[in-house]
Amino acid sequence: SELENSFQERSLSVVMHIEGAECIDDNFYNLEALYRSGLRSIGPVWSRPTIFGEGVPFAFPHSPDTGKGLTSKGIELIKHCNDLKIIVDNSHLNEKGFWDIAKHSHHPLVATHSNVHQLCPHTRNLTNKQLDAIKETKGMVGVNFAPAFLRPDGKMIAETDIQIIVDHFKYFIDYLGEDCVGFGSDFDGAMMPKDLSSVLGMKKLLDLMVNQGFDEQLMTKLCHQNWIQLVKRTLS
Repeated sequence: SELENSFQERSLSVVMHIEGAECIDDNFYNLEALYRSGLRSIGPVWSRPTIFGEGVPFAFPHSPDTGKGLTSKGIELIKHCNDLKIIVDNSHLNEKGFWDIAKHSHHPLVATHSNVHQLCPHTRNLTNKQLDAIKETKGMVGVNFAPAFLRPDGKMIAETDIQIIVDHFKYFIDYLGEDCVGFGSDFDGAMMPKDLSSVLGMKKLLDLMVNQGFDEQLMTKLCHQNWIQLVKRTLS
């Protein structure tokens, strides 16, 4: 694939993504135009209501079941994305919205930047029941580095040990298997732990994971292979 070729050539490549579909009109005319321009992934909502559904508000401790799910237009959006082979991102949807996508989409379920609700009971994180559905569809979860979605106390503070990121990876791997997990970071959208304030801190995190038994094959999957395979499963 083009993505794999770019990786092999060590050239920078991007999968175009929109977080929050506010720019999509309710007749979906510009969705096809965006697709032709390269759009291949979309989150129907950010954490606020739109014509497509209710985003999950930030709350701790709290279940992600915070309100209504997708609207009728939201369900139409999912079907259009399936037809065009656009990845649908469940991050920022509440739990009812997640289950609406599970019902109406035939693509793998994906949450590009969400964590484990069992370890950090924030509305933005995924319950075990949601993880079961992701596993069943051979979907993916990307681990988010924002402290408020990692810490058991829900605090958004930079003084957060990056070991907690490893803990979320271990939980996901134990629950989902090695092929359904990757990095979700959120460098551009949230506060980061002080040891991981930019991509320059990634080596420290990767070294920590290797020192705790993550072997080369597993690290290859987590760093890029799983995401590439997810893109191929969805877009092919």
